[in-house]
Amino acid sequence: MEKVQLCDNGPVVSPIIYSFWRALENPDGVSLAAVENKVNLCLELGITTFDHADVYGNYEVESLFGKALKRKSFKREDIVLSTKCGINLVDPSRPNYRLKHYDSSAEHLIESVKRSLANLQTDYIDILLLHHPDPLMDADETGSALTQLVNSGMVHHVGVANFSVNQQRLLQSRLPVPIVTNHLELNLLKTKPLTDGTLDFLKENYSRPLAWAPLAGGQILDPNNESSFEVRRALERVAPKYNANVEQIAIAWLLKLGALPIVGTNSEQRIRNATSATSIQLDRQDWYEIYFAATAK
Repeated sequence: MEKVQLCDNGPVVSPIIYSFWRALENPDGVSLAAVENKVNLCLELGITTFDHADVYGNYEVESLFGKALKRKSFKREDIVLSTKCGINLVDPSRPNYRLKHYDSSAEHLIESVKRSLANLQTDYIDILLLHHPDPLMDADETGSALTQLVNSGMVHHVGVANFSVNQQRLLQSRLPVPIVTNHLELNLLKTKPLTDGTLDFLKENYSRPLAWAPLAGGQILDPNNESSFEVRRALERVAPKYNANVEQIAIAWLLKLGALPIVGTNSEQRIRNATSATSIQLDRQDWYEIYFAATAK
């Protein structure tokens, strides 16, 4: 796969990104071997960018990834590491959390990054994302903390996840460095970012969105899911033209939009399907046929 630039003067990433957010669903369990096998499969296929968050796998996956990195079956310089912080979940490892909540305070951000660096066993994070909008965010404080992290070299780039245009604009106004991306729920059943200004704002800033749940959590592939019936029919009509399956065309649809799909499946075949979709160049009319099926009232 040919790598792409996430934004102007931003990091160079693979067009398909692998995420460990569904690590707990791995039939073999969450283990060092399972994480290592996934990473090596992805690298074999050309996926060099990996999505993490401190909360993934009950706060365990970052550490397993770090152990795999330490074993040197792959090199740090060959990968792009993205992680997120700012969502706090109830977990035995976090006895002070009595309910899920958000925290974008400087103290929490800096402490979270230091912990992630230790867990991942690396000196720097390529892309740090604020995991969720925080209504209590002090933009000056948050912006100052992110700037400090970048200036220290602990973080190379910053981004956001699930932010609205105004939320992103507010934070950007307090940052001397660009917000390189917005990590969004974007797929054929969630097309609102195309019409609410979110994608337009990213394009205005020469940035690409990261599309999580690119197959709508499997709903697009589910023959019993009524909400995806028309979309699935359109994908099935288009797929033979490209000698592809429904899953590959759904990923190719996002790629033509300029989005970078984040794949979290534990299935080797589905990872291979996603990577092979990068070679599909959808015709404009085919793209719109699928889009109109997705947005038909």
